[in-house]
Amino acid sequence: MPETEEKKAEERRGDNRPPRENRGGGPNRGGDRGPERGRGPGGGPGARGPGDRRGDGGPEMDIEKLISDPLYLDNQAHVVVSRMRDMDSGTKSQLRRLYNAVRRATRAPESERQHEFVMVRARLAYTIARHSLRSLDALERLLLQVTRKNDTRGYERFRDLFEAIIAYNE
Repeated sequence: MPETEEKKAEERRGDNRPPRENRGGGPNRGGDRGPERGRGPGGGPGARGPGDRRGDGGPEMDIEKLISDPLYLDNQAHVVVSRMRDMDSGTKSQLRRLYNAVRRATRAPESERQHEFVMVRARLAYTIARHSLRSLDALERLLLQVTRKNDTRGYERFRDLFEAIIAYNE
């Protein structure tokens, strides 16, 4: 791409990242992230297992505050979107598919709603793992809280949060 087109693309993205094809990435994209931090031969101190994702997805969201405070919901949506832009290369269509699943689960009959949200969480976990979307870990943990609470308002606020994330990610 000529330099002027590259600068225009940069301005449209609203950041100063290089075009996607020049960015480093995971092992399948040819990027080199250097040595893994905190892991020496045999694991060493600070090593984590494959299922342990502490600290990777941002701060924990409080379900009670999410239900009661609309400004907290809005703030958390902004936090997730900014983390997505900093950390991940997730697509809008991936988010949209997950959001549609959340909407369907919210509309499910009350007797089936918890099961539907458990399945959404499984789908979210798969998407996070498959596409290395670490910025969505906080959403997965929040969805676990919501399904354990099994409250209609919690499900609706989770849907609202997801809707705000979609809107701010546009």
